Amino acid sequence: MGLLDSLVGQVLGQSGQASAGQGGIAGALMQVLANQGGAQGGGLGGLLEQLRGAGLGQIVDSWIGQGANQPVSPQQLQSALGNDQVQNIAAQSGMEPQDFLSQLSQHLPRIVDQATPNGRVPDEGTMSV
Repeated sequence: MGLLDSLVGQVLGQSGQASAGQGGIAGALMQVLANQGGAQGGGLGGLLEQLRGAGLGQIVDSWIGQGANQPVSPQQLQSALGNDQVQNIAAQSGMEPQDFLSQLSQHLPRIVDQATPNGRVPDEGTMSV
């Protein structure tokens, strides 16, 4: 199990979502973090660049840096990821797109925050899925 896998499990467990419904969102989160099918290079760094490219740089930087994590809305994530990617990931995880986006907006800031404890995005080799 890779570091991202552990972080997703840890964040979902902390939020009380270690239930039967966790499988869908856990799989969806792993897909987003691996950025499968995304326009960028992939991995956590590729995802963060995709979000920055959509105008969410200040929000992303708050997750990476010290201090409070700024929230991100489901609508902002849909705009950043694109309808096709959202539809594909939601379908593959057995979730409705709006449920997926809602869960993603809730969990992504904490996952990125925990994956970047020193204020730096780790090398892709250390963040295996």
